[in-house]
Amino acid sequence: MGFPEHRMRRLRSSAAMRRLVRETALSVDDLVYPLFVRNGRGLKEPIASMAGCYRFSADTVAAEAAEVAALGIPAVLLFGVGGEKDEIGSEAWAPDGAVQTAIHEIRNECSDLLIMTDVCLCAYTETGHCGAVVDGVVENDRTCELLAKMAVSHARTGADVVAPSDMMDGRVGAIRKALEEEGLQDTAIMSYAAKYASAFYGPFRDAAESAPSFGDRKTYQMDPANSDEAMREIALDVEEGADIVTVKPALCFLDVVYRAKQEFGLPVAAYYVSGEYMMLHAAARAGLLDLEQGMMESLTAIKRAGADIIITYFAKDAARLLKA
Repeated sequence: MGFPEHRMRRLRSSAAMRRLVRETALSVDDLVYPLFVRNGRGLKEPIASMAGCYRFSADTVAAEAAEVAALGIPAVLLFGVGGEKDEIGSEAWAPDGAVQTAIHEIRNECSDLLIMTDVCLCAYTETGHCGAVVDGVVENDRTCELLAKMAVSHARTGADVVAPSDMMDGRVGAIRKALEEEGLQDTAIMSYAAKYASAFYGPFRDAAESAPSFGDRKTYQMDPANSDEAMREIALDVEEGADIVTVKPALCFLDVVYRAKQEFGLPVAAYYVSGEYMMLHAAARAGLLDLEQGMMESLTAIKRAGADIIITYFAKDAARLLKA
């Protein structure tokens, strides 16, 4: 049977009806807000390439985290901006590093907020690459050892979740082993299991001051043409001890988000990255779309594809709309 017995518009007839039959419900509980922190005092530096985003010092980031918590957002994801850079990124595991100090400050201000930390060396190395470089090549196994030190430092300081984003082979296993040996077995690992060598990271690299000084990251980040490879990457990370897996970027890889959820059934995060965020802002500034509507439509698409967690610079704006 078809029309006129079945009129699909009957289920779109009012706002209340649309709410009643809505299949995908975006919630503030789905959101994680990224924060950039650097050493110093009293800092809140606007990031020119990322509308509404800032680099904070540890003393000012606590107030920002308190605002995030007040909106009901369950977690923040901390990214360090390195000061003294060297060949191996040793500031990344310094006890008085920007991330470590920020963890202390946020924990004192917001005891219930979940603190996630990015585990990658790109903001701390002289080369801007995600690991130790030997003869122009990022050395995989040595980098895994350094990432494990970084993760332990964050976890020991109080991070609830460590999030390796480097795409080295075997780094999840190295981090899990190091956490267990240090008695930090309750620290969760959210691995960037399928992180693509994307064109959409430009504003982030400006924010974190982490652009590579030579070459690119295509020898360790994934080819955007591949999705079967992503499933193998995710399977390996799960086998090595990942608790949550992340697909990055989000909007161009919704098929990968869907496959990850269908094939593995564990929590899947999707990172709505800086270039995707600023693409909407640019379109809105040009009068081509309504920013709030575009934001909510794209966040709902990520949720509909299967993401349990959405890491996004839109988190505060979306939370305000959802609460309203």
